[in-house]
Amino acid sequence: MSVTDELVAANESFAASFTGGGLPGPPSRHVAVVACMDARLDVYRVLGLGDGEAHVIRNAGGVVTDDVLRSLTISQRKLGTTEVVLLHHSKCGMATFDDDEFVAELTADSGQPPEWAPGAFTDTEQDVRESLALVRDCPFLPHTDAVRGFVYDVDTGALAEVA
Repeated sequence: MSVTDELVAANESFAASFTGGGLPGPPSRHVAVVACMDARLDVYRVLGLGDGEAHVIRNAGGVVTDDVLRSLTISQRKLGTTEVVLLHHSKCGMATFDDDEFVAELTADSGQPPEWAPGAFTDTEQDVRESLALVRDCPFLPHTDAVRGFVYDVDTGALAEVA
């Protein structure tokens, strides 16, 4: 049995006792979270969120890409969010390699460079600061006053706000 088969089987148990139907599409806490995809980061537990309370947008590194800005714009303009939380974490894999080297590796393996930037970084807090600036400066986001960034410590479970 593959891992995907195991996940589908787990869903059968989940669906059999599911009681969360009927939640509205807009998140009840009016917040969107941009977080890393790291498996050690359970965004809902870390932030005390329940089903239907927040939009959670995840990618490698929690990097603010054009697609993240697209999702935040839809979240704010069409689904009523007014706050943004950026959530990076300690010991992130994105701090373990260099963009140029990775692009060269991909190009050598595939014969073409990717159309996207990997978004690696060496300083997690500085990347949060740059991400905060990208969100605050996005002309399509009407709510940029309540944008805050944090680093989650994967060893202690604590959040540290980045000024």
